[in-house]
Amino acid sequence: MPSSHFADRLIAAVERARTPLCVGIDPRLDQLPTGMLERHIAAHPGEPLAAAGEALYEFSSRVLEAVAGEVGVVKIQNAFFEQAGAPGLDAFCRTVRRARELGLIAISDAKRADIGSTSAGYATAHLGAISIGGAEVEVIAADALTVNPYFGSDGVAPFIEEAVRRGRGIFVLVKTSNPSSSELQDLSCGSRPVYERLADRVWEWARVHLGESGYSAVGAVVGATFPQELAKLRAEMPGAIFLVPGFGAQGGKAENTMAAFDEKRRGAVINSSREIIFAYRKPQHQGLPAQRFEEAVLSECRSAKAKLAAALAAR
Repeated sequence: MPSSHFADRLIAAVERARTPLCVGIDPRLDQLPTGMLERHIAAHPGEPLAAAGEALYEFSSRVLEAVAGEVGVVKIQNAFFEQAGAPGLDAFCRTVRRARELGLIAISDAKRADIGSTSAGYATAHLGAISIGGAEVEVIAADALTVNPYFGSDGVAPFIEEAVRRGRGIFVLVKTSNPSSSELQDLSCGSRPVYERLADRVWEWARVHLGESGYSAVGAVVGATFPQELAKLRAEMPGAIFLVPGFGAQGGKAENTMAAFDEKRRGAVINSSREIIFAYRKPQHQGLPAQRFEEAVLSECRSAKAKLAAALAAR
């Protein structure tokens, strides 16, 4: 019987797809294919947010269907759905469900955290279920959630507890890919930077929740744009799966991500979002009709897979 442990399921999904590539679903309303939003506006007169939500879901679900046979993991960015209000949040929930229906590991990229009781609410929303009239109802039901550790252990603990109870996972922000991450994450804390101190704490949380794969339900977000730090953190958190953003549009190259993997070339998923999902906007795809944008998405997904495969083979 397959393991229900999150890390084991994620590693199995990566091995089935034969790639560590994770496709990021970051749908921007102003970059949707020509005519998509307009068609939904016409179908929902006087309801612009409803139209936006439907357009976001159509785009996201079509991207998911295009890449489902190519990758095992997707990361769905909450922010681009949330800006469309309640219909956008509904579209987000539907997108997570669609990803799981397609057999994909779905990571909710919402970077949630607060004091303990509020974190418990966020954990229930994204990873768990609520009781309504005696029935247990899953809300978002993502396979994993990104978590901000700024509140410390009592802010993170509810996410770990819910994840472990449900066979799901979390990815704690440790060294992020954005240029200004150094303003806080690189500050000296004794003899070491803050992000290394945080890595110590993440490994304390992670090492008690290892699966059969040797990897934990508690993972870490470490950006591809900082390859030297990536190598250092791999050694400091040996059983934490790394979610590695920054590959592709943010400038991270495939070879810069290699330090995220262990000696068996496991233990990391490498995310690419804009480079893949908006591939139809690139010059080489300009002649493609907007209604066939998935062809460009699939082409760029395969190109990203090939780059990672070549870098892994040369490792």
